[in-house]
Amino acid sequence: MFSKLPRFFRPFRKFYRGVVTILTYQTMLSHIQLILAILIIGLSGSLSAKKAPEIYGPEPTLKNVPYGKHGKHVLDFWKADSKTPTPVAFYIHGGAWKGRDKIDARSLLNIEALLKAEVSVVAISYRLLKDAEDIEPFVKVPMQDAARALQLVRSKAEEWNIDRKRIGVSGASAGGCTALWLAYHDEMADPASSDPIARESTRVACVVVDQAQTSLDPKQVREWMPKASYGAHAFNMDSFDQYLEEREKILPWIQTYSPYALASKDDPPTILIYGRMRKIPDDIAHAVHSSAYGIGLKQHCDELEMSCKIIIDRKRRGKVYTAISDNLIRLLKNEKSPHGHRLSGDR
Repeated sequence: MFSKLPRFFRPFRKFYRGVVTILTYQTMLSHIQLILAILIIGLSGSLSAKKAPEIYGPEPTLKNVPYGKHGKHVLDFWKADSKTPTPVAFYIHGGAWKGRDKIDARSLLNIEALLKAEVSVVAISYRLLKDAEDIEPFVKVPMQDAARALQLVRSKAEEWNIDRKRIGVSGASAGGCTALWLAYHDEMADPASSDPIARESTRVACVVVDQAQTSLDPKQVREWMPKASYGAHAFNMDSFDQYLEEREKILPWIQTYSPYALASKDDPPTILIYGRMRKIPDDIAHAVHSSAYGIGLKQHCDELEMSCKIIIDRKRRGKVYTAISDNLIRLLKNEKSPHGHRLSGDR
């Protein structure tokens, strides 16, 4: 009986000889099919549970407002109830510039608290690296999309009752990297443009980011974290080894898109939030979101006499939902954080 088994099932024949030799081929096959079905159902359930974001807070006042021609050029807007123009929390989602969308804001921002503090909220979607087509480097696409979305928001100042001068940018992971790039980049407005949106300013009042990559320089990142392997995809490369080998060739790109390289004394107050210990991680997964990124940028900002503070908290998992929003409120409205998050300027 066992010699006639399909090759896939032959590894099981010793087990069945010793334990269930009375089973027929059909019975054994049905058992295996049942086991596989249970495993598949369990795995699919686990994966769907991981993919489904937790959604909090109210529905947007305006949903899928277009800021460009691409299908991903959309944003959501929550309008704070106020008689005077309100500050704005402008959120950029993470996902390595490869996935996710604006709905992430509803799991990483306390939108209800922001609105209660009379801070309006914007969350954007943007083109991903796969949408870059022939544009070089790929990372230029999501970053410039964020700048355009910010200009669109400013153009709506009167209509949405928002204060052009009090816009704070925020984001998580790659979205945090984009937020830092936007905060540190020189003015991108084009006063001579025939497009009124392009004439709007891209400068912001503050930046608060969660687990952001602060540098896209492979040499610098490896100095901070010897086993780091993140970032090559942003510059159209397949591996970190290639990223390092061709660093000199792409240095102009690095200097244009790496937040660390763009930081200057006149840039806005910065708060960096991390949930990893300060010890350099031994595994790559931790290196992607390591506080080493924050420590490196913090030292640089200190040298530039910029306002930059870090929150590093191993128990942050339960606080991140309030930490970003609390600090945006504090910076945009000059108020004390209601949840008492400690701001560390020390290493």
